[in-house]
Amino acid sequence: MFLAEDESVGSKLFTALQQDVVSELETRFAGAPCGFTAAPGRVNLIGEHIDYNDGFVLPMAIERYVVIAANRCEDPTRPFARIYSLDLDATIEIPLNAGAEPTMEGWGRYIEGVFSGFVARGTTIPPFDAVIGSNVPHGGGLSSSAALEVATATLLAEITGDALTKLEKALLCQRAEHVFAGVPCGIMDQYSSVFGEANQLMLIDCQSQDCELVPFDSSGVSVLITNSNVKHELTGGEYAERRSQCDSALAKIGIASWRDVSWEDVAAKQSELTDEEFRRARHVVTEIERTIKAADGFRNGRWEEVGTLMNASHDSLRDDFEVSCRELDVLVEIAIELGQEHGVIGSRMTGGGFGGSTVTLVEDAKVADVIAAIQQKYQEVTGLKCDCFASHPALGAHVIQTQP
Repeated sequence: MFLAEDESVGSKLFTALQQDVVSELETRFAGAPCGFTAAPGRVNLIGEHIDYNDGFVLPMAIERYVVIAANRCEDPTRPFARIYSLDLDATIEIPLNAGAEPTMEGWGRYIEGVFSGFVARGTTIPPFDAVIGSNVPHGGGLSSSAALEVATATLLAEITGDALTKLEKALLCQRAEHVFAGVPCGIMDQYSSVFGEANQLMLIDCQSQDCELVPFDSSGVSVLITNSNVKHELTGGEYAERRSQCDSALAKIGIASWRDVSWEDVAAKQSELTDEEFRRARHVVTEIERTIKAADGFRNGRWEEVGTLMNASHDSLRDDFEVSCRELDVLVEIAIELGQEHGVIGSRMTGGGFGGSTVTLVEDAKVADVIAAIQQKYQEVTGLKCDCFASHPALGAHVIQTQP
């Protein structure tokens, strides 16, 4: 029997996932779990591509999780952990003394990076067998990789007794993504998966790494996440390219941090900036302002203002930061056209872009109708199917409690 620590993680999907993972562990590795952890994906409501620019972001943990169950290996001298993925039907072996550079391929790199972080802390990792299951959509911009990293870190802390703080855990997992997966992400993804709370948004100050919880009144509004089911294959390096453009624009503006840059500062230096640098700078400065205003709107239930800010955020990501794509634009256009009459408050792309998902605020009573309308119209326009689910802010990484 499984005990949810909070009602928000007690859904049928989450319970079924737990049962599948434990059943596979008992069948494949012949033992009950000595460690059993979960970590959620996340969706960012506003504040995109400014986490690595000292801005504010406003994410929430979603009710979709990576779950890991592990038991001790009978051979205490075995030099690796054996980990099986339910989703991929594949097994990998992670060296317990993982070094500072990756040796694994694919999804194993994320896990190896977390192991490496614990080894660097001087933590001894015992050999174990584990099963991983996930219902966080892959490739949808919902941070499935961060959820995997954070669930792994939570497991290693549990079975080793390493009492690292929440912030230390988030930073360890961020480093794993940087060094082992080669993605220079900001702190938002891992931070959200670690610090998530039920019915709370997280206003994260990416300069100080402080987090303020922002109440989300879930009594009448849901967050609708729509996966476009496209991920465009680009020439490579677009994420790093945007970051480089932001850095070069900031250097020309001559101010140490984007947090201290005003729109007037950007305008004054426009002649010295390339067109791309100017538009990237305009997005960063205006998105930081939009995020602060949106957080205040959520606190005070000013839904119309929040919706307007979300719509403007998408426009900026599409036109100034150029990380949207036609499919994401179509999804946002459909939602905005449905409008308040159909319970839609606001909509925008979320995540890194070039595909992935949109996030839309919808009145609870009209969620089902909005999903049906979006799916029908999206297929008519693009010929593609999209996947939708609604979520409220969920509990972050935790040890799953069980009883006989």
